[in-house]
Amino acid sequence: MAESPYPMLSVEAALAAVLAQASPLPPVTIPARQALGYILAGDIRARAALPPFPASVKDGYAVIAADGPGIYPLVGEVTAGRMADFAVTPGTVAYVTTGAPMPPGADAVVMVEQTEKLWPANGAAQVEIRVQVRAGDDVRPVGVDVAAGELVLEAGTRLGPAEIGLLATAGVTDVSIYPRPLVAVLSTGDELVEPGTRLGAGQIWDSNRAMLVAAIAAVGGEVMDLGISGDSQASLEASVQRGLIRADLLLTSGGVSMGDLDLIKPLLEHAGQVHFGRVRLKPGKPITFATATSGNASNAHTCLVFGLPGNPVSSLVTFYLFAVPAIRKLAGYADPNLPRVQARLFHALSLDPARPEYHRATLRWDMAQNCFVAESTGSQSSSRLLSMRTANALLELPEREGELPAGALVTALLIG
Repeated sequence: MAESPYPMLSVEAALAAVLAQASPLPPVTIPARQALGYILAGDIRARAALPPFPASVKDGYAVIAADGPGIYPLVGEVTAGRMADFAVTPGTVAYVTTGAPMPPGADAVVMVEQTEKLWPANGAAQVEIRVQVRAGDDVRPVGVDVAAGELVLEAGTRLGPAEIGLLATAGVTDVSIYPRPLVAVLSTGDELVEPGTRLGAGQIWDSNRAMLVAAIAAVGGEVMDLGISGDSQASLEASVQRGLIRADLLLTSGGVSMGDLDLIKPLLEHAGQVHFGRVRLKPGKPITFATATSGNASNAHTCLVFGLPGNPVSSLVTFYLFAVPAIRKLAGYADPNLPRVQARLFHALSLDPARPEYHRATLRWDMAQNCFVAESTGSQSSSRLLSMRTANALLELPEREGELPAGALVTALLIG
């Protein structure tokens, strides 16, 4: 029986090899409002204090706290966006709205609900202050939210809606981020045709490419669709070269086993360096990882290449285990690994004595047990894509005889 020339690596060793070859892409600058979901490439510091002036927290009256309760003449009003052209002196008050700059002289705000506006016969407005306040009550001091020069976002931060708001708060209009990797996808095999095409004898619709294109978009990559290549050296090499030249990462599916038409590994050996060609896991043992460099010394371009197995489940599981961390590292994630949690098995699961298994499961939080509970998605056949349909986790099952009982604690990798 033919033996693979590639040593069998553990999942941990294979992932370490992948991440050793992946580096964040060169940063680019884009408008801050378009930066949602990107990873920040540099620290952001506030250009000015927030607020830049003492501001009222509520609608009410600016007072001198030492005056205490009583009836006082109203000397003016200040609304948000305007500065007072008068001062509050002892024995006077001024109306202020939420966020408005405090008028000079005032040191506290009494909310409008604790006051009453009066109109004496002479027509000069007065205000009854009904409560005692302390200096500083309902006033936001200069820089209380953000001090000038304060670090508001660190490099490596993923920019969500709140972070986009902080960029605006800091006065940032353009921001340096790591770009999304361009990921090329190629399906291989003479049996594959586009979905919707009439099937001929021995043909099947190509599901892997549609699945991987969606998975890439879900984890923040840009997609380059290379279509389907038949099992010929010339066709396959032309398609792979297109991906190697343009993409940051290339995914192929199929053609990585030991058959006569499994041409991906030899092609990658010729195009670059194969770092591994077998991994001890179930499903997905024949996954291959390589790097290939094009261009010249002054303008070199390195593409990370994953030869994924052709079976749909094997293809998607190995995508999550190896390609997702690589995509995240290219995109600038400080920790590109899949999150791990502990979960208890809902029912017993059989183990594989030859390889650790990444079992598709659905996690839910159990309030009574105060933990995650993992329920298998059913038959784990590597061709049964239905086993991925509701899966939001891969359970790391150890390599050994027997089974794990219901209630056993296992590690789960989050994929959704």
